[in-house]
Amino acid sequence: MTSVTEKPVTGSKAEDFPLSPVPESARKSMISLAPILAGFTLYSGTLFAGGLVGPSFQFWPDLVGIILLGNLILGLYAAFLGYIAGETGLTTVLMARFSFGSVGSRWVDFILGFTQIGWYAWGSALMAQLLNNLAGVPESWNWFIILFFTYGFCSTAYFGYKAMDWLSRIAVPAMVVLMVWSLSIAAGDVGGFAGLQAAELGDPLPLSAAITIIVGTFVSGGTQATNWSRFAKSGKAGFIATLIAFFLGNGFLIFSGAFCAKVYGEPDIVQVMATQGLLIWGLILFFFNMWTTQDNTIYAFSIAGSNMFRTNKRTLLVLGGATFALVLAWGGIYEMLVQYLILLGTFIPPIGGIIMADYWINRRGTFPAVSEPQPAFNWAGVIAYVAASAIAYFTNQIGWGIVPINGILSALVIYTVLTQVMPTTQSQS
Repeated sequence: MTSVTEKPVTGSKAEDFPLSPVPESARKSMISLAPILAGFTLYSGTLFAGGLVGPSFQFWPDLVGIILLGNLILGLYAAFLGYIAGETGLTTVLMARFSFGSVGSRWVDFILGFTQIGWYAWGSALMAQLLNNLAGVPESWNWFIILFFTYGFCSTAYFGYKAMDWLSRIAVPAMVVLMVWSLSIAAGDVGGFAGLQAAELGDPLPLSAAITIIVGTFVSGGTQATNWSRFAKSGKAGFIATLIAFFLGNGFLIFSGAFCAKVYGEPDIVQVMATQGLLIWGLILFFFNMWTTQDNTIYAFSIAGSNMFRTNKRTLLVLGGATFALVLAWGGIYEMLVQYLILLGTFIPPIGGIIMADYWINRRGTFPAVSEPQPAFNWAGVIAYVAASAIAYFTNQIGWGIVPINGILSALVIYTVLTQVMPTTQSQS
């Protein structure tokens, strides 16, 4: 294991080492890691992304192939970062100190933290929408529903890894069983494989846009999956646990949303279960679905915030982030999903590309100690990020290639070249 040694931070166990490597004594097994990561990816927003893609393609081989390719890209991207996290015990935002500099890494903190807050706010608003539509709760109660679930879902994140672990061990198997049950009914309703193949296609969607939407659903989460894979006992364990969650877990949700959209014209499996006469089970599924992702999401924000403000008080940031998300949810973020997914798929992946290049190519598979002073800005990282993001944005505008891959590969190549030609900046505290 390539460890980054630093004296662990003392204090409440619930703080979960936000500014230091996870010590060997706190590392977890694959049985513990995989459900947490899978619970993170089993998110209702991903169903809607699948619903955007599904109607535009024939089920086999087009749609299945696109889902496999998109989630393989996402899974490998997250898994390679998971390997680095397992080897070093570091989160992405701590790795970014080396790749972007002590001050420059605060941009990474901001963009990763803000995107997680956006997801968290969207999820709280989705709870209100569901209860309006399925349970008949008046919309005048939405402010209270959003308030209740915004703070309720962050409870396990507040108490840290152990609480999230136990929730995921119960919720993830239950969700998988309920979703398979519903999908099997849907397959019968549509007439099996022949019915799926004969389903009328919706408005055409460019292949590059479809892949970008699939990757964009959880590329921000994948970039921050290190918040949990850093607890792995080795880099290999971190890689495998993350790949299982993001390729299989996220892929299953994308497939489910696409499948339901083709059969019922509705990507939300909870709405579908209500149509199938399984309303109570659908509500249970949705509750678990939201909780296991929302707590991971606000936990990720708290880790990014801890690095930005250089504070160990992660639990206070959980509450502060939830409050900020509450304001966004009350402000109507629910209507902005598609634009948000494209944004994530364009501007987040270059961060991971730079960190991978820094770890494997520039530093030959090791990082300095977190306590070692770093330059305020690693200009190679900053310039590479701006250039790669511009490339990703431009290729998205002209519909060329797969936008997240464009961003990752551009960042990796540009950073590698710049580190060879730019002088090394003197370290600062």
